[in-house]
Amino acid sequence: MALKPFHTSDLTEAGCDEAGRGCLAGPVYAAAVILPPDYFHPLLNDSKQLSEKQRNIIRPEIEKEAIDFGVSWCTANEIDEINILNASYLAMHRAVDKLKKIPEHLIIDGNRFRPYKAIPHHCIIKGDGLYFSIAAASVLAKTYRDEFMFQIDADFPDYKWKNNKGYPTKAHREAIKKYGTNKWHRMSFRLLDEQMSINF
Repeated sequence: MALKPFHTSDLTEAGCDEAGRGCLAGPVYAAAVILPPDYFHPLLNDSKQLSEKQRNIIRPEIEKEAIDFGVSWCTANEIDEINILNASYLAMHRAVDKLKKIPEHLIIDGNRFRPYKAIPHHCIIKGDGLYFSIAAASVLAKTYRDEFMFQIDADFPDYKWKNNKGYPTKAHREAIKKYGTNKWHRMSFRLLDEQMSINF
């Protein structure tokens, strides 16, 4: 299915998405992107449908062509304090805060969102596969978050974050069992599955 350029015509519309919501470690990132009404990219899609190489090729093109974009995050500590759903909303609000051009309408990937100031919004399930601006936001959020996980992997190589980006892979959970947690882990999450936690 071809992606659409906008949800509501004749408005300055920003697409918003987050990355890292299901991870055991690291921040949750979010991006907000305002694209030109006639924007088109044959490769751009939901970031999960693209390879890492494709995402890294598309990212600078989005940043160059976008009317405006903002990227922000909530830390693991903030996630533990306010829960991952609220942290996802807050990260998206912070991303919108970074826009120099104030959008007149927001389209959000997913089915829930906390209203941002007085700007109208629409939640769109699987919106990152339907609208260019949400897809662009998903690519920015994902690539910026992956970049951050690469950086902190250097300090904590045992967890292999270069490979798993903090997601709950078997190797990541085994590393938590062996080495314990560190400052980047989300302590409010179930870091070990039940079978592993029996012998922890």
